[in-house]
Amino acid sequence: MNQRFSGIGMTSQRTRARMLERLRAQGIKDEVVLAAMNDIPRHIFVDEALSSRAYEDISLPIGFGQTISQPYTVARMIELARAGRDIHKALEIGTGCGYQAAVLSRVAKEVYSVERIAPLIAKARKNMREIRIPNVKVKYADGTLGLAEFAPYDVIVMAAAATHIPQELLSQLEMGGRLVLPIGTETQKLTVVERTPQGFQHTELEQVKFVPLLGGIA
Repeated sequence: MNQRFSGIGMTSQRTRARMLERLRAQGIKDEVVLAAMNDIPRHIFVDEALSSRAYEDISLPIGFGQTISQPYTVARMIELARAGRDIHKALEIGTGCGYQAAVLSRVAKEVYSVERIAPLIAKARKNMREIRIPNVKVKYADGTLGLAEFAPYDVIVMAAAATHIPQELLSQLEMGGRLVLPIGTETQKLTVVERTPQGFQHTELEQVKFVPLLGGIA
C-alpha cells in the first residue's frame, strides 16, 4: 500500500478513527455506514495541500466552484438513504471528486453517479481507480434528469441543493426507495422522499448548506 493511500500523520488511520468517534457523537448510528466511512480514505479525494484537513468536519474546495461535503453530511445522507436496508442500486447526483460515491460503493452493490462538470469526472475516476473501486459508474450528464437507463434505484442521493424535487428523479425511484436531497435557496433543508404504494412521503429535517443544483453540462 503506498504512503498516499495509507496516510501519515494527519491522514493516518488513527485520524480516521477519531473522525468515526466524532460521527458517533454527532448521532450517526448505522455501523454499516460508519464502516464505509472508515474504509474510504478521504484525503485521497482532496488536493494534497488540504490533505491534513481531510478528516476535519468541514467541507473543502475541489475546484470549479464545488466542494467535498463534510464527513457528517455524507454519513447522515447515506444513513437516511439506507434506512437499515441492503441497497442493490444507488444513484448519486453530483459526483464531484468522487468521495460520496466511493462511500456509497461500500454500502450498495451498484452505484451510478452523474456529474455535469467534465474536469471533475476525470478527477473522480482517477481517485476511484487509485483505491480500486470497481462498482461505481460515473456518467457525464445533466443530473436534474437522473439516469433513466439504469433505473429504478433503491436510493438516490443528491449532493446539490434543488429549488424543488425534480420529477424525473421521483420516476426513477423503486417502490420503497428513498431520495435524499437538500431543498431551498437561502435556507436549505435536508429532505427525505420515500416512494410508497400510497404515493411519495416527504420529511423535512435539519438545515444544511450545499452548492445549488444546476441543469445542463459544463
